[in-house]
Amino acid sequence: MRHRFNTVSLVTMKQHSLTDSFEKFRKKTRKEQFLEEMNSIIPWDGLVGAIEPFYPNPQGAGRRPIGIERMLRIYFLQHWFNLSDPSAEEALYDSRAMRTFARIDLGEEPVPDETTICKFRHLMERHNLGDQLFYLVNQYLQENGLKVNRGTIVDASIINAPSSTKNKKKQRDPEMHQTRKGNQWYFGMKAHVGVDSKTKLIHHVVATAANVHDSVVLGDLLHGDERRVWGDSAYTGKGDVIADHAPKARDFTQRKGSRHVILSDSERLKNRSKSKVRAKVEHVFGVMKGQFGFTKARYKGLSKNAHHLFVSCALVNLVMAKKMLLKQNRLVLQA
Repeated sequence: MRHRFNTVSLVTMKQHSLTDSFEKFRKKTRKEQFLEEMNSIIPWDGLVGAIEPFYPNPQGAGRRPIGIERMLRIYFLQHWFNLSDPSAEEALYDSRAMRTFARIDLGEEPVPDETTICKFRHLMERHNLGDQLFYLVNQYLQENGLKVNRGTIVDASIINAPSSTKNKKKQRDPEMHQTRKGNQWYFGMKAHVGVDSKTKLIHHVVATAANVHDSVVLGDLLHGDERRVWGDSAYTGKGDVIADHAPKARDFTQRKGSRHVILSDSERLKNRSKSKVRAKVEHVFGVMKGQFGFTKARYKGLSKNAHHLFVSCALVNLVMAKKMLLKQNRLVLQA
C-alpha cells in the first residue's frame, strides 16, 4: 500500500505559540527548517506500525507508556544530533525546535526522562527493529519513485571505538578490533554499504569489526540485478565474487598498482573515470559522519552499534531523498 505524506504534521508545525507573539525579531533556524522538512517526509504510520507489536500494552495497572511516535521522534533526534540518552533529555528541555518536533508542550507535560529514552532504545535493539526500519524506509522510497537501478557502488568506512583500558574490566571492547589504514592505526568497527549509483541511496548495509577486509563482505552488498559495480582498490581481483552475486554485472572496481605492478597510462585514465562515479558514495558518509556526527561507536559491543548503523542508514536515505520527496509533498498539497 502506498504511504501518504503526513500533511497533518505540516499544519501542526506552523501553529504559533504565545511566546511567538512576543518574539518580534525571531528567525527560523536551520535546525527548525530541517526538522520541519523531515517531519513532513517520514512515513510515521508505517514505522510506528512496525514497533507497535513489541511495545508495552497501555492497558492495565501502572504508569501509562508514552506514545510510540513521540519516542520514535526522540530516537531520531538522537541520531540526527548525536545525543546520548541523558543528552537527549537535556536537549529537549533546552531546544524549542526539538520539543516542537517531538510534540512536547512543557505547559502540559515534562520531557520523557533519560531512563524512558534508554528503555525505548533497548526495546529497539532487543527486537532488531533497526533492520526493519531500514527496510520500510527503502520500500517507502521505492513506492515514491526512488527505485534501485542497475549500478552499485561499494565502500566501507571506519567507525572509531574507545581504545582506552581505563575502565572496570581494564580492557577494550572485545568485539572491536584494530586495523591499519596507510600509516595510521584505528580501533573500532566498519560500516560497509552498497549504494545505488544513480540515486545515492543505501540498499545494503553490513557492520563488522574494523579488521575485516572490505572485500570479504562484497557479496552481501549487491542486490543481484547490477550491470556495473564500482569500488576502490580494496575490491580489486574480486570479479569472481561479483559474478557469483550479480551475474550480469561488469567489474568497474579500481585497478591496483604496486612497486612491482605499475599501472599503464590507460589504466590510470580508466581509474580516474571510475572515480567520478565512485566518489558519490562519499556523499552518503558525509551525511552519516559529517552531518549526523556518527564517527564514534557510542555503545559497547558490535550488535548495538550495528543497530545504530542501520537506523542511521535509513535516516541518511531520507536526507538524500529529501528534495524529491518535498517536491512531491508540495504537489500533493496543491492538488
